[in-house]
Amino acid sequence: MRPTLINGNALVKVKELEDNSIQSVVTSPPYWGLRDYGDIEQFGCEPTVEDYAANLVALFDEIKPKLKEDGTIWINIGDSYSGFSGNLGGASGSDQNGKRNAGVVKRGANLKKRDLVGVPWVAAFALREAGWYLRCDIIWHKPNPIPESVTNRPTRAHEFIFLLSKSEKYFYDMDAIREPLVAPPPNQFNSKGGRVIVGDVSKGKNARDVWSIPTASIRNSHIAVFPEEIPEKCILASTKPGDIVLDPFSGSGTTCRVASRLNRNSIGIELSEKFHNLAVKITLNDSKSLEDYGKKE
Repeated sequence: MRPTLINGNALVKVKELEDNSIQSVVTSPPYWGLRDYGDIEQFGCEPTVEDYAANLVALFDEIKPKLKEDGTIWINIGDSYSGFSGNLGGASGSDQNGKRNAGVVKRGANLKKRDLVGVPWVAAFALREAGWYLRCDIIWHKPNPIPESVTNRPTRAHEFIFLLSKSEKYFYDMDAIREPLVAPPPNQFNSKGGRVIVGDVSKGKNARDVWSIPTASIRNSHIAVFPEEIPEKCILASTKPGDIVLDPFSGSGTTCRVASRLNRNSIGIELSEKFHNLAVKITLNDSKSLEDYGKKE
Protein backbone atom coordinates (compact mmCIF):
# COMPACT_ATOMS: atom_id res chain seq x y z
CA MET A 1 0.00 0.00 0.00
CA ARG A 2 1.23 3.47 -0.88
CA PRO A 3 1.92 5.67 2.19
CA THR A 4 0.78 9.27 2.48
CA LEU A 5 3.83 11.41 3.29
CA ILE A 6 3.26 14.98 4.49
CA ASN A 7 5.83 17.74 4.97
CA GLY A 8 4.87 20.08 7.80
CA ASN A 9 4.34 20.67 11.50
CA ALA A 10 2.61 17.66 13.06
CA LEU A 11 0.69 19.93 15.47
CA VAL A 12 -0.94 21.54 12.47
CA LYS A 13 -1.17 18.65 10.03
CA VAL A 14 -2.84 16.14 12.37
CA LYS A 15 -5.81 18.50 12.65
CA GLU A 16 -6.48 17.86 8.97
CA LEU A 17 -6.82 14.10 9.45
CA GLU A 18 -10.19 12.39 9.67
CA ASP A 19 -11.58 11.80 13.15
CA ASN A 20 -11.66 8.21 14.42
CA SER A 21 -9.55 7.01 11.47
CA ILE A 22 -6.16 6.05 12.92
CA GLN A 23 -5.75 2.61 14.48
CA SER A 24 -2.27 3.06 15.90
CA VAL A 25 0.52 5.62 16.23
CA VAL A 26 4.08 4.31 15.97
CA THR A 27 6.72 6.98 16.38
CA SER A 28 10.03 8.15 17.78
CA PRO A 29 9.99 11.91 18.50
CA PRO A 30 13.20 13.94 18.31
CA TYR A 31 15.10 13.33 21.53
CA TRP A 32 15.29 16.22 23.94
CA GLY A 33 18.38 18.42 23.60
CA LEU A 34 20.14 16.05 21.23
CA ARG A 35 20.14 17.74 17.83
CA ASP A 36 19.24 21.04 16.20
CA TYR A 37 17.38 20.50 12.94
CA GLY A 38 17.33 24.22 12.22
CA ASP A 39 13.57 24.80 12.42
CA ILE A 40 11.95 26.99 15.06
CA GLU A 41 8.93 24.66 15.17
CA GLN A 42 10.96 21.55 15.94
CA PHE A 43 10.52 19.33 18.98
CA GLY A 44 13.52 18.64 21.20
CA CYS A 45 14.87 22.15 21.81
CA GLU A 46 12.67 22.98 24.81
CA PRO A 47 14.50 24.66 27.73
CA THR A 48 13.31 22.08 30.29
CA VAL A 49 12.33 18.44 30.17
CA GLU A 50 8.91 19.40 31.50
CA ASP A 51 8.44 21.72 28.50
CA TYR A 52 9.41 18.87 26.19
CA ALA A 53 6.85 16.57 27.80
CA ALA A 54 4.20 19.30 27.65
CA ASN A 55 4.75 19.72 23.90
CA LEU A 56 4.35 15.97 23.39
CA VAL A 57 1.13 16.06 25.42
CA ALA A 58 -0.15 18.94 23.28
CA LEU A 59 0.55 16.97 20.11
CA PHE A 60 -1.13 13.81 21.35
CA ASP A 61 -4.12 15.84 22.52
CA GLU A 62 -4.55 16.75 18.85
CA ILE A 63 -4.07 13.14 17.80
CA LYS A 64 -6.56 11.70 20.30
CA PRO A 65 -9.77 12.49 18.34
CA LYS A 66 -8.15 11.08 15.20
CA LEU A 67 -7.44 7.78 16.95
CA LYS A 68 -10.06 5.04 17.08
CA GLU A 69 -11.51 4.24 20.50
CA ASP A 70 -9.58 0.95 20.62
CA GLY A 71 -6.43 2.58 19.22
CA THR A 72 -2.94 2.60 20.68
CA ILE A 73 0.29 4.59 20.76
CA TRP A 74 3.80 3.14 20.61
CA ILE A 75 6.40 5.79 21.39
CA ASN A 76 10.18 5.46 21.59
CA ILE A 77 11.91 8.17 23.64
CA GLY A 78 15.61 8.38 24.45
CA ASP A 79 17.10 9.57 27.73
CA SER A 80 19.95 11.96 28.51
CA TYR A 81 21.89 13.55 31.34
CA SER A 82 21.42 17.04 32.76
CA GLY A 83 23.95 19.72 31.96
CA PHE A 84 25.17 21.70 28.98
CA SER A 85 24.74 20.27 25.49
CA GLY A 86 28.15 21.56 24.46
CA ASN A 87 28.18 20.01 21.00
CA LEU A 88 25.00 21.76 19.95
CA GLY A 89 25.93 25.42 20.02
CA GLY A 90 25.42 28.25 22.50
CA ALA A 91 23.47 27.92 25.71
CA SER A 92 21.18 30.86 25.12
CA GLY A 93 18.54 28.83 23.32
CA SER A 94 18.52 31.14 20.28
CA ASP A 95 20.89 32.13 17.52
CA GLN A 96 21.89 35.62 16.42
CA ASN A 97 18.70 35.88 14.37
CA GLY A 98 16.53 35.07 17.36
CA LYS A 99 15.77 31.51 16.24
CA ARG A 100 15.75 28.74 18.78
CA ASN A 101 18.52 26.14 18.73
CA ALA A 102 19.41 23.00 20.64
CA GLY A 103 22.43 24.40 22.48
CA VAL A 104 20.75 24.51 25.86
CA VAL A 105 21.46 23.67 29.44
CA LYS A 106 19.38 20.57 30.07
CA ARG A 107 17.23 21.52 33.04
CA GLY A 108 14.24 20.25 34.91
CA ALA A 109 12.64 20.13 38.34
CA ASN A 110 15.08 18.92 41.02
CA LEU A 111 17.77 18.04 38.49
CA LYS A 112 21.40 18.29 39.52
CA LYS A 113 24.37 18.41 37.17
CA ARG A 114 25.04 14.97 35.66
CA ASP A 115 21.73 13.54 36.84
CA LEU A 116 20.09 11.03 34.54
CA VAL A 117 17.07 13.06 33.49
CA GLY A 118 14.58 10.23 33.00
CA VAL A 119 13.13 11.90 29.88
CA PRO A 120 11.10 8.85 28.79
CA TRP A 121 9.37 8.57 32.15
CA VAL A 122 8.74 12.31 32.48
CA ALA A 123 6.99 12.16 29.10
CA ALA A 124 5.16 8.91 29.86
CA PHE A 125 3.83 10.18 33.19
CA ALA A 126 2.75 13.45 31.56
CA LEU A 127 0.81 11.51 28.92
CA ARG A 128 -0.77 9.35 31.63
CA GLU A 129 -1.74 12.49 33.55
CA ALA A 130 -3.34 13.80 30.34
CA GLY A 131 -5.66 10.79 30.24
CA TRP A 132 -3.78 8.16 28.24
CA TYR A 133 -3.56 4.63 29.65
CA LEU A 134 0.09 3.73 30.25
CA ARG A 135 0.04 0.01 29.55
CA CYS A 136 3.62 -1.20 29.17
CA ASP A 137 7.24 -0.11 29.19
CA ILE A 138 9.44 -2.03 26.76
CA ILE A 139 13.21 -2.05 26.99
CA TRP A 140 14.84 -1.79 23.59
CA HIS A 141 18.16 -3.54 24.18
CA LYS A 142 20.83 -2.47 21.68
CA PRO A 143 23.44 -5.17 21.03
CA ASN A 144 25.50 -2.53 19.16
CA PRO A 145 25.24 0.64 21.31
CA ILE A 146 27.10 3.82 20.44
CA PRO A 147 30.40 3.81 22.39
CA GLU A 148 30.65 6.33 25.23
CA SER A 149 33.87 7.71 26.71
CA VAL A 150 32.55 7.55 30.27
CA THR A 151 34.58 6.14 33.15
CA ASN A 152 32.18 6.53 36.06
CA ARG A 153 29.08 4.63 34.86
CA PRO A 154 28.16 1.81 32.48
CA THR A 155 27.65 2.55 28.79
CA ARG A 156 23.99 2.95 27.90
CA ALA A 157 22.71 0.10 25.76
CA HIS A 158 18.94 0.49 25.95
CA GLU A 159 16.04 2.84 25.33
CA PHE A 160 12.37 2.74 26.28
CA ILE A 161 9.30 2.13 24.13
CA PHE A 162 5.93 2.80 25.75
CA LEU A 163 2.59 1.30 24.82
CA LEU A 164 -0.31 3.62 25.64
CA SER A 165 -3.99 3.34 24.79
CA LYS A 166 -6.85 5.76 24.31
CA SER A 167 -9.33 3.57 26.21
CA GLU A 168 -9.21 0.94 28.92
CA LYS A 169 -9.97 -1.74 26.32
CA TYR A 170 -8.03 -1.67 23.07
CA PHE A 171 -7.02 -3.83 20.13
CA TYR A 172 -3.97 -6.01 20.80
CA ASP A 173 -3.06 -9.14 18.82
CA MET A 174 -0.77 -11.12 21.11
CA ASP A 175 -0.50 -14.00 18.61
CA ALA A 176 0.94 -11.73 15.92
CA ILE A 177 4.17 -11.10 17.83
CA ARG A 178 4.63 -14.34 19.76
CA GLU A 179 8.23 -15.40 20.30
CA PRO A 180 9.54 -18.88 19.47
CA LEU A 181 9.80 -21.43 22.25
CA VAL A 182 13.35 -22.50 23.06
CA ALA A 183 12.12 -25.47 25.08
CA PRO A 184 8.69 -26.94 25.93
CA PRO A 185 6.90 -24.66 28.44
CA PRO A 186 7.08 -25.85 32.06
CA ASN A 187 3.88 -26.70 33.87
CA GLN A 188 2.48 -23.69 35.71
CA PHE A 189 -0.02 -24.09 38.52
CA ASN A 190 -2.33 -21.71 40.32
CA SER A 191 -2.80 -21.49 44.09
CA LYS A 192 -5.31 -24.38 43.98
CA GLY A 193 -2.97 -26.70 42.12
CA GLY A 194 -4.64 -26.37 38.73
CA ARG A 195 -2.52 -26.05 35.62
CA VAL A 196 -2.52 -22.57 34.05
CA ILE A 197 -2.39 -22.24 30.25
CA VAL A 198 -2.12 -18.73 28.84
CA GLY A 199 -3.03 -18.55 25.15
CA ASP A 200 -2.07 -21.13 22.56
CA VAL A 201 1.47 -22.14 23.53
CA SER A 202 1.86 -24.10 20.29
CA LYS A 203 2.20 -20.74 18.53
CA GLY A 204 5.07 -19.68 20.78
CA LYS A 205 5.41 -17.74 24.00
CA ASN A 206 3.86 -14.38 24.76
CA ALA A 207 6.07 -11.48 23.65
CA ARG A 208 8.39 -10.23 26.37
CA ASP A 209 9.01 -6.60 27.28
CA VAL A 210 12.72 -6.68 26.38
CA TRP A 211 13.46 -6.45 22.66
CA SER A 212 17.06 -7.04 21.51
CA ILE A 213 17.30 -5.19 18.20
CA PRO A 214 20.45 -3.64 16.65
CA THR A 215 20.40 0.04 15.76
CA ALA A 216 20.23 1.01 12.08
CA SER A 217 21.63 3.74 9.88
CA ILE A 218 21.82 4.81 6.24
CA ARG A 219 25.12 3.77 4.72
CA ASN A 220 27.60 6.62 4.14
CA SER A 221 25.30 8.91 6.09
CA HIS A 222 25.15 10.31 9.61
CA ILE A 223 21.37 9.80 9.68
CA ALA A 224 20.15 7.38 12.35
CA VAL A 225 16.93 5.54 11.53
CA PHE A 226 14.37 3.47 13.36
CA PRO A 227 15.24 -0.26 13.04
CA GLU A 228 12.44 -1.84 11.00
CA GLU A 229 11.92 -4.62 13.57
CA ILE A 230 10.53 -2.12 16.08
CA PRO A 231 7.64 -0.69 14.02
CA GLU A 232 7.02 -4.18 12.65
CA LYS A 233 6.31 -5.58 16.11
CA CYS A 234 4.20 -2.57 17.06
CA ILE A 235 2.16 -2.60 13.85
CA LEU A 236 1.53 -6.35 13.91
CA ALA A 237 0.38 -6.23 17.53
CA SER A 238 -1.90 -3.20 17.24
CA THR A 239 -3.43 -3.24 13.75
CA LYS A 240 -5.07 -5.41 11.13
CA PRO A 241 -4.45 -5.37 7.35
CA GLY A 242 -6.02 -2.26 5.86
CA ASP A 243 -5.83 -0.23 9.09
CA ILE A 244 -4.14 3.18 9.17
CA VAL A 245 -0.86 3.74 11.04
CA LEU A 246 0.31 7.27 11.84
CA ASP A 247 3.87 8.47 12.47
CA PRO A 248 3.86 12.21 13.29
CA PHE A 249 7.70 12.27 13.31
CA SER A 250 8.25 10.09 10.26
CA GLY A 251 11.86 11.05 9.46
CA SER A 252 13.08 8.89 6.59
CA GLY A 253 9.75 7.03 6.54
CA THR A 254 10.67 3.73 8.20
CA THR A 255 7.31 3.22 9.94
CA CYS A 256 5.43 3.90 6.70
CA ARG A 257 7.59 1.54 4.68
CA VAL A 258 7.05 -1.24 7.20
CA ALA A 259 3.30 -0.54 7.29
CA SER A 260 3.13 -0.86 3.50
CA ARG A 261 5.01 -4.15 3.58
CA LEU A 262 2.53 -5.44 6.16
CA ASN A 263 -0.45 -4.37 4.01
CA ARG A 264 -1.44 -1.43 6.22
CA ASN A 265 -2.21 2.12 5.16
CA SER A 266 0.01 4.77 6.71
CA ILE A 267 0.47 8.50 7.14
CA GLY A 268 3.85 10.04 7.86
CA ILE A 269 4.31 13.66 8.90
CA GLU A 270 7.80 15.19 8.90
CA LEU A 271 8.75 18.79 9.68
CA SER A 272 12.17 18.68 7.99
CA GLU A 273 11.96 19.12 4.22
CA LYS A 274 15.28 17.28 3.91
CA PHE A 275 14.02 14.17 5.69
CA HIS A 276 10.64 14.37 3.98
CA ASN A 277 12.31 14.40 0.57
CA LEU A 278 14.49 11.48 1.64
CA ALA A 279 11.40 9.53 2.70
CA VAL A 280 9.68 10.27 -0.59
CA LYS A 281 12.74 9.17 -2.57
CA ILE A 282 13.23 5.92 -0.67
CA THR A 283 9.60 5.02 -0.02
CA LEU A 284 7.76 6.20 -3.10
CA ASN A 285 10.14 6.76 -5.99
CA ASP A 286 13.14 4.51 -5.50
CA SER A 287 13.62 0.77 -5.73
CA LYS A 288 16.72 0.82 -3.55
CA SER A 289 16.53 -0.50 -0.03
CA LEU A 290 17.19 1.91 2.82
CA GLU A 291 20.37 0.00 3.57
CA ASP A 292 21.67 0.66 0.06
CA TYR A 293 20.65 4.31 -0.03
CA GLY A 294 23.70 6.48 0.35
CA LYS A 295 26.11 4.11 -1.41
CA LYS A 296 28.53 5.97 -3.60
CA GLU A 297 27.78 5.31 -7.22
